[in-house]
Amino acid sequence: MTNTTKTPAKTWFITGASRGIGAEIVRAALAAGDRVVATGRDAQAIARLFERDVERVLPLPLDVTRESDAILAVEAAIARFGRIDVLVNNAGYGLLGAFE
Repeated sequence: MTNTTKTPAKTWFITGASRGIGAEIVRAALAAGDRVVATGRDAQAIARLFERDVERVLPLPLDVTRESDAILAVEAAIARFGRIDVLVNNAGYGLLGAFE
């Protein structure tokens, strides 16, 4: 007997989704039939990258150094998709300067 139950789509929350590894993870999640909250400092750039998948991609601005941005992004994700199943914390920041 074969299992005909389809696994429901997962909702991914991906930081740093505008380029590089983050954008590739978004593509992989979409190819798997999942939904994605794609965040980065430039939400418009993310929207342009994934404009063919507007039903399954929610591009949002997020500066990971600002807690208020993160709270708003999570609230928007839940409002749109109802839940977050997978978190990919791909974005980061660096502190540059001299030290002794």
